[in-house]
Amino acid sequence: MDINPGKWRTTRRNHLLIILVLFLVQQYLHVSPSSVEATSNVYIVYMGVKMHEDPTTIKKSHHEMLSTLLGSKEAAKSSILYSYKHGFSGFAARLTQSQAEDIAGFPGVVQVIPNHIHRLHTTRSWDFLGLRHGSQAKILTESNMGQGVIIGMIDSGVWPESESFKDEGMGPIPSRWKGICQHGVRFNSTNCNRKLIGARWFSKGVFHELGKSINITEYLEFLSPRDGIGHGTHTASTAAGNFVKKANYRGLATGLARGGAPLARLAIYKACWALINGACGDADILKAFDKAIHDGVDIISLSVGNDIPLFSYVDQRDSIAIASFHAIAKGITVVSSAGNDGPFSQTVSNTAPWLITVAATTIDRAFPTAIILGNNQTFLGQSIDTGKHKLGFTGLTFSERIALDQKDDLAKDCQPGSLNATLAAGKIILCFSKSDNKDMIFAAREVAEAGGVGLIYAQFPTSQLDSCDSIPCIKVNYEVGTQILTYIRKARSPTAKLKFPKTVTGKWASPHVAYFSSRGPSSMSPAVLKPDVAAPGVNILAAYPSVDDGTNNGFALQSGTSMACPHVTGIAALIKSAHPTWSHAAIRSALVTSASQTGTDGMDIIDEGPTRKAVDPFDIGGGHVNPKKAINPGLVYNTSMEDYIQFLCSMGYSNPSIGRLTKTRTNCTRDSHFQWNLNLPSITIPNLKKTVTVMRTVTNVGHINSVYKAVVQAPPGIKMAVEPQILSFNLTTPILSFKVRFFSTQTVYGDYKFGSLTWTNGKHFVRSPIAIRRNQI
Repeated sequence: MDINPGKWRTTRRNHLLIILVLFLVQQYLHVSPSSVEATSNVYIVYMGVKMHEDPTTIKKSHHEMLSTLLGSKEAAKSSILYSYKHGFSGFAARLTQSQAEDIAGFPGVVQVIPNHIHRLHTTRSWDFLGLRHGSQAKILTESNMGQGVIIGMIDSGVWPESESFKDEGMGPIPSRWKGICQHGVRFNSTNCNRKLIGARWFSKGVFHELGKSINITEYLEFLSPRDGIGHGTHTASTAAGNFVKKANYRGLATGLARGGAPLARLAIYKACWALINGACGDADILKAFDKAIHDGVDIISLSVGNDIPLFSYVDQRDSIAIASFHAIAKGITVVSSAGNDGPFSQTVSNTAPWLITVAATTIDRAFPTAIILGNNQTFLGQSIDTGKHKLGFTGLTFSERIALDQKDDLAKDCQPGSLNATLAAGKIILCFSKSDNKDMIFAAREVAEAGGVGLIYAQFPTSQLDSCDSIPCIKVNYEVGTQILTYIRKARSPTAKLKFPKTVTGKWASPHVAYFSSRGPSSMSPAVLKPDVAAPGVNILAAYPSVDDGTNNGFALQSGTSMACPHVTGIAALIKSAHPTWSHAAIRSALVTSASQTGTDGMDIIDEGPTRKAVDPFDIGGGHVNPKKAINPGLVYNTSMEDYIQFLCSMGYSNPSIGRLTKTRTNCTRDSHFQWNLNLPSITIPNLKKTVTVMRTVTNVGHINSVYKAVVQAPPGIKMAVEPQILSFNLTTPILSFKVRFFSTQTVYGDYKFGSLTWTNGKHFVRSPIAIRRNQI
């Protein structure tokens, strides 16, 4: 979770909490007599591909099924929460466990699953990616900045008053649009315009699932598409926000804010709520997908994910994989976040091969903040706190010196209740993080509660910054922290002055892969490389709900793969606008094969993890997105729905289980090698015994008469042979296939080794990352 709800005033909080209480009471009062005899929960009755095109007929069949189960139409009407009738068939309803077991045996029911809760994965970045406003960037002119594309954002809603969602320069709403601007608390049709063309909200799943245990006084929400926590506003404006001059966060990061596709349209689907750090229910996510498919979006962006262990792709408990499969079948590209469980291996989520999964990186903007010691030594840290600074030199001490209990070491990293308030009062406190799961925000709270006036927080090097609000906080690395501690130990009365942070761009080598960004390989399907690509996701400036005191200027700096995902969404919209007929697979291929592996210093991109190593494909997939090259990739790897079905077969899933997902007759070939023969723009072989041959097919989308030559970078200990080594395209031959044979020269088993295969005609370099593990299994 990478979102920080803003500060809000009591009057608005009380008003909304009353509404929320009434809503929850209403939810519990409207329970059918048949369900009060036992505890009811929300279950999703999934029925696969819809059997009828008429939504009314589908909805009627759902009610008839529930009526048969519950004994009356009234009981069915009270039980049902959602009817899914556009992208797929099914419904969500309140059922007891025994009722859920009974309906699972009804004809046409694929699976009945309980409603689970998912979590959110929570400017300069576009300039950093090469999309500088006012430049002659080819991608901006060819794509007309995303005009004509509709992006559906499944998130926590939107703050419609933000300048990022104004519709200046926007033409008429596309006639194909079928969506609505749904009314609710502080939201009506006037909040939509030619930029923000639709907004819906879905709450029944999450509120029924969590309502009984929620301490609602802790939360602020709007029963409408309005965003109460800022996450959805931030992601939507990152993907397709309009131009906003002099955008900044408390005077920092000032510049022209915009989304990647500033002329694309936005449709908001609020399925995530300010509960337990951002909660999104399966039932609500499925309904959001269902409506987005019906409304006519071109791209769906989803910064939400599952925890490890992952469910299989035919298990309806993975609502994102299932719903996105149906969206892809309708020609919709789906972009998702990789997760924030890094830097550990095998933590990546959203691993289905039809998803575009995005890791997070840093950009070349920093916020250096000077620390001046009493001996006139100056050290630099990083901070985004611009207020409540105490001018002049102030007493400085090490947290361990002012421990409440000298017998333990809790004070070293300023854990709750560890500091002596008498000794901390009025001082700047130096704390050392003892592990990667400690947080500067919690340390700041302890320092502030103990009466401290500032925090210097020493930890492993990482670029992510958070505002402490209550006191100024400056993050330093262990080296700087140790030098400051040395001064404290030598000085009789140590003092320090904390300066205000500055905004500096272009001076730090970047990008680096964010420490928190989840890493591959996929724990569910290791033969599918995940993440696909990486994009900016650290300290990203974008629109945010305006706080009553006006301190955030309607913008905020946020970090997470949640912020990286909409960057790729925006680029996908540009590609879709320039190439309206391209498939989701072609768009993904363009992103992956054109991505970069080097930073602004010309060196390999670095991992912010413990080792500071050069990145590999499990950190960034194909690489760091390069929108200027992605618009014209030369060749693309296309993938059909039948390919995905055969991939599911190769995973060992049965014909009936796959057929229930697709509602088609499935004939599995049982080719286990199809897992690595799926026509992806990458090659991953997790269990190479001795030798294997992989097939791929490419489509020429560049100059009609083109000749490409294979350039091989074999993984260490692996020999590669490409056949043919030359691909010649012309008017009658736009599609060609090739084979890659891998042969292991290793005599011992080991971990993954990495390489690449690049097809080039001198102008385009179509690079596929390769990951291979020699294994005896």
